[in-house]
Amino acid sequence: MKKKVIAFDLDGTLSISKSQASDRMIELLNGLLEKYKVCVISGGKLTQFEMQILAGLKSSGDNLENLHLMPTCGTRYYVYQPDDKRWHQVYAEDFTKEQKDKIFEALDKGLDETKLRPEPGKHWGELIEDRGSQITLSVLGQQAPVEAKDAWDPEDVKKYKLRDAIAKNIPEFEVRAGGLTSIDVTKLGIDKAYGMNKLMEILGLKKEDILFFGDKMHEGGNDYPVKAMGIDSIAVRDWQETAAAIETILMVT
Repeated sequence: MKKKVIAFDLDGTLSISKSQASDRMIELLNGLLEKYKVCVISGGKLTQFEMQILAGLKSSGDNLENLHLMPTCGTRYYVYQPDDKRWHQVYAEDFTKEQKDKIFEALDKGLDETKLRPEPGKHWGELIEDRGSQITLSVLGQQAPVEAKDAWDPEDVKKYKLRDAIAKNIPEFEVRAGGLTSIDVTKLGIDKAYGMNKLMEILGLKKEDILFFGDKMHEGGNDYPVKAMGIDSIAVRDWQETAAAIETILMVT
């Protein structure tokens, strides 16, 4: 069966973490948008999507209608409206103030319990970011350079230790290891599988209609829920592997 949607994680899959996608990747995404619906789902905010991929896309309004954006692990969903040339929010699973306060407290407590809080002056930007429908802890700060993030926890030991310490204090929320140094918190039961289910519901699709690419496809990784729900998924090591796969798709379809 020919796929109708090609879906992607963002950081590590379409681009280097929190970095603008390469010209090669942008060209390939433009090619995909001429033939398929394309979904990008990530823990980042919409502003990250704008910086990393939207700024470079040269697609016409018609092709941008084929692009579906799911920031904050699918807790928000945006589609393009060609009439007024803007992105329209379809839904948002936002926290209440009381929920946010409890999550912030648990994140701070987890940093202290695991002794993973960075020393003053040894991180880049705020550690905890309120993304409305997701709260994200970035241990080295929201603007940490990729080199520092790569070196912090190459075996993913510290990150999962921190995740477990936080999760035990807020069992009513979903707590996941996100990017290289980040922990994402959403409402319970919300992960990338939730986002894919919402996409299928809204577009009238089946699992067999979607092909998903991600760099954290191992069990416990934030891309794993998509694979576990039965969607055909391809694990990649970096954006270059994704680019090579897209080139193959475009050649044979």
